Amino acid sequence: MIYVKYFLSIITNKILSFGCKLTKHIFKKDGSVTPGYFATKLAPDILDKLIYPKTIIGITGSSGKGSTTSLVAHILEGNGYKVIWNKNGSNLYNAAATLLLNNTNPFTKKINADILLLELDESFIKKIFNKVKLTHLVVTNITRDQPARNGHPDIIFDKIASSIDKNTHLIINIDDPIVARFSNIHKGKITTYSIAKYKTDIKNPLSHTIDAAYCPLCNNALKYKFYHYGHLGDYTCPNCKFGHGHADYLAKDIDLDKQFMTINRAIVHLNKNVFFCCYYTLAAYALCKEIGLSSHDIQTFLNDKVMPSKRMKEYHLLHRPLEMIESKNENALSYLQTINYIKSERGKKTIILGFDNVSRRYSYNDLSWLYDVDFELLNDSSIDKIFCIGRFRYDVYNRLLYAGIPKEKLILVDDVKNVLNLVKKKSKGKIYTMVCFDMTAIIKKLLEGGKYENN
Repeated sequence: MIYVKYFLSIITNKILSFGCKLTKHIFKKDGSVTPGYFATKLAPDILDKLIYPKTIIGITGSSGKGSTTSLVAHILEGNGYKVIWNKNGSNLYNAAATLLLNNTNPFTKKINADILLLELDESFIKKIFNKVKLTHLVVTNITRDQPARNGHPDIIFDKIASSIDKNTHLIINIDDPIVARFSNIHKGKITTYSIAKYKTDIKNPLSHTIDAAYCPLCNNALKYKFYHYGHLGDYTCPNCKFGHGHADYLAKDIDLDKQFMTINRAIVHLNKNVFFCCYYTLAAYALCKEIGLSSHDIQTFLNDKVMPSKRMKEYHLLHRPLEMIESKNENALSYLQTINYIKSERGKKTIILGFDNVSRRYSYNDLSWLYDVDFELLNDSSIDKIFCIGRFRYDVYNRLLYAGIPKEKLILVDDVKNVLNLVKKKSKGKIYTMVCFDMTAIIKKLLEGGKYENN
């Protein structure tokens, strides 16, 4: 009878997933969540009962986990591994259940893969991997992220720490002092990665919204040699032994114009000329080396068979280049990286900024995070116009005014369907969209519907 319960759970998941695919155009749902919801109602412990591959990899963190996961999958699949991974980015419990059960034999309960690779929301690792534990976990960073849901970064750290055991091999970004704290508490294997000093580094933080100003061990103020951005950089505690230390994998000699950098002695290609690309490339390289791939195996799929950037897509609006950049709502560092990239680009620029929904996971419309983002950096002579779109356009507009951006540079767009026409008529230079998930789909549809050139 117990076996029948698990069999029905897996079959139900597969049938519902198939049904969702057939009706996707009607209900506008991709079926990445609903099947797992009902399947786990039939057998709440089904994920504990599956037979997993030998290698189970999780990638988590406040930002960068999606890009890292995509790049790792690209490298592993290119080297002949059968990889099950969440390509659509759904990373909560029901989404993980849907993915796993769709790739499980209902008779044997065995997952059909050489490697299971999951982008994981930090709060759901323990629920997904309750009895079965991850063999490897990459932690990209821990920052102030979706505070209405996640609370403080320390809460997120504790959730990750409680989700693993000594058999989990951690691959961590030690440029983040919150993440580096794992070195002091984890009893299993730890591999570290870091980026060396770069020409755009700063000696003092841009703003007061720093998530790690104090030592996590003794609470004394940390001393930084430099900041890459946010609280990521090279730091030491003057009072105790806590500090950055030496990394197992160090990225240096970064050339964003030529899109290359060196990791230890290996020269690797960057699939985008933006600094945060260095982090997800470095994390992917370190992980793949640690699970047994050679530098040559990895470089082949970084340097020769390049994967397109996940977050940054290029189009043309008539004769003007348009770059779509996804920025994560409720995450100041995600927006900061986008702002830094736009500022570093040459020539006149136009920005499209806004969102319809703060989050797709809950309905709290907390907008306090807008004041954590360093929008003051957009008060720059190279920026011609900023178009404010979406349901919260007046809030965005007000925040930009508060940042000191001249009113004549700001344009409120009441009908998002008209935004591209307004951009064509009222602005100059290369166009950048600094938007979240909901507006990305809308603008992409407008671009494709208008038959503009797609690069």
